[in-house]
Amino acid sequence: MFSRILTSGLIAGAATGLIAALLQLWFVQPVLLHAELYESGQLAHFGAEVVSAHQDLGPFEWTRNMLSVLFTMLVYAGYGLMLVALMAVSEAQGHAVTARQGLLWGLAGYLTMQLAPAFGLAPEVPGVAAADVQIRALWWLGTALATGLALWLIAFGKGWAAWGVAIVLLLAPHVIGAPQPDSYAGPVPPELSAEFAGRALGAGAMAWAILGLLAGWFWQRESQRAPVPQAA
Repeated sequence: MFSRILTSGLIAGAATGLIAALLQLWFVQPVLLHAELYESGQLAHFGAEVVSAHQDLGPFEWTRNMLSVLFTMLVYAGYGLMLVALMAVSEAQGHAVTARQGLLWGLAGYLTMQLAPAFGLAPEVPGVAAADVQIRALWWLGTALATGLALWLIAFGKGWAAWGVAIVLLLAPHVIGAPQPDSYAGPVPPELSAEFAGRALGAGAMAWAILGLLAGWFWQRESQRAPVPQAA
């Protein structure tokens, strides 16, 4: 069992991490680099000169990009291990896991780890005002845990009691509210911030869908290859 979890999770996670890194380099990083020009003062929003929304950012920095790819692969390898471990628990309770069902697992992971927290703390470009990082981290963690548990209760819980608890867990972090700064400020145009948030969430949705699909497929394949115990 452990070897199946390790093999399926690491392979699916590393492969997804590579794809996610390429999506980020192609769609997200150009917006991030554009925002950094405003943060550093090289560009000014509502400055004396008209600034094009389509900046020529020059060649990518290879060292930065390679480290970003490596870090993303490691992060998604961890996500893959967690996802496959939960699949193993689900299968032990009598719920078979296939590649198609893995896609649903991936979308649930996206909702848990990205979309639900982003409802209160959207992906941010450099230089924007924000609340204390430790408070934001605690709220993000609490939101992810509450959302993940709620989705588990919705999928595997029985009766209105479990579903009622799930609804409360889904709503609680957002009723409490994410920590916000006292005032909003920052040199980056809001249009650029919105584009960054949209692209980051879009790339995350694609990556999580791929992760769930691959994790489910590898888990199913490893299950079929596992030796069947012989009767004594």
